[in-house]
Amino acid sequence: MLPLQPAGPTLRSALRRRLLLGPASMPHQKAPENPSARLSLISRHLGTEYPINTPFAVERHPDTIDTSLLPPRPKHARSLSTSSNKMSSFQAPHPTLLIPGPIEFDDAVLQSMSHYSESHVGPGFVATFGETLSMLRKLFQTTDPASQPFVLSGSGTLGWDLVAANLVEPGEDVLVLGTGYFSDGFADCLRVYGANVTELKAPTGSRPGLPDIEKALSEKKYKMLTVTHVDTSTGVLSELEKLSEMVHRVSPDTLLIVDGVCSVACEEIHFDKWKLDGVVTASQKAIGCPAGLSISMFSGRAIETLESRSRPPAAYFASMKNWLPIMQNYENKKPSYFATPSPQLVHALHTALTLILARPLSERFAKHTEVSNKIKQAVAELGLKQVASDPKNQAHGMTAVYLPQTVKATELLPILAKKNVVFAGGIHREIASTYIRFGHMGVSVMNPERGDIDRAIKALQEGLAELGYQKA
Repeated sequence: MLPLQPAGPTLRSALRRRLLLGPASMPHQKAPENPSARLSLISRHLGTEYPINTPFAVERHPDTIDTSLLPPRPKHARSLSTSSNKMSSFQAPHPTLLIPGPIEFDDAVLQSMSHYSESHVGPGFVATFGETLSMLRKLFQTTDPASQPFVLSGSGTLGWDLVAANLVEPGEDVLVLGTGYFSDGFADCLRVYGANVTELKAPTGSRPGLPDIEKALSEKKYKMLTVTHVDTSTGVLSELEKLSEMVHRVSPDTLLIVDGVCSVACEEIHFDKWKLDGVVTASQKAIGCPAGLSISMFSGRAIETLESRSRPPAAYFASMKNWLPIMQNYENKKPSYFATPSPQLVHALHTALTLILARPLSERFAKHTEVSNKIKQAVAELGLKQVASDPKNQAHGMTAVYLPQTVKATELLPILAKKNVVFAGGIHREIASTYIRFGHMGVSVMNPERGDIDRAIKALQEGLAELGYQKA
């Protein structure tokens, strides 16, 4: 388990020294010729002295490893660096993934996935999980002891089920603010659990205005309002602070729930200050952890709503009543069990959060805004338009770009892939074939020495030119 460390330029290096088998730390020895000695080398993991697993070996102490039988490192491994030292990535050469999630991952995060197998109720994992839940409070910016983080095995979509199954009862009214494909999905999920859903939709590429939302709240009492902070299908950013002020003024009993799958860790979210009741997200986007974890934060008011239900939640695995005592116990470093978590993914999340919180969150958000502005300026200089046309509505972790009429996504995306850059195609039902999506979150933004963003902009410029496009 990695201890929390204060912010500083050597943090990433310290994490990697603990997690990576770097060539500098491994003395090269001649391979043993005796068959028994060779067998001893590859079976050391059976000994009690070396319990940590890694990609190439299982020993705890890198300085004692005979590396002569280990596979050679890739000749063209990507070079990564920090402000204090430069080192090679252990990752195999691969195209840079710049879609709106999953994103590129830090070496230290991926190495955490190779943690040796351990009991999910053992003291080591319980401590790691407890620290992870506590760090999520810092990421969401909540100090209210009544609020509660949840980390469950599943995709970001599981967050919709948590909300729909636990905080709304059949027949209750929910107002869903529509900004694209994913807000539509949230509405569908709520209906499955019996909610009476009203969708307030905006034209493609925009968001509902506050006056329209206020009018809707004034006309009917809603149990809940949901808003997709960044709709990944359109790159539309919804404004939360003013929305929350209005909701609490006009309809103070209405729960305010945020789909933050494509916004947490790259867009500002002040859980306490903005009086949010729930934010659901996932591990594989700006948080920078492999896919497989549904992550959420709920307010004390949301927990009270759960506990005052007139009937049990219509779910078992997604029942917050089942998970609430488990999360509380883990955060208090007490073993507990309802269903088995993923220790390896939790270790990876612990490392990702440690890296994020090593720097002020304000600095992280500012960097995402800076890089986003750079990309959007490059798009404009190419004569292209964004799906989210109003700058106030544009996300900072992704950009959805309309293609020229002479260029098809099915032609451009393979050209970009040959240039080792992967963008995503469109998924909004009304405009799917007319645009592409460029994700810019996490290490690709925070570690500019990687060169991911500049390489992607250049590839886009060259790819369009190869297809005969010229700015008018």
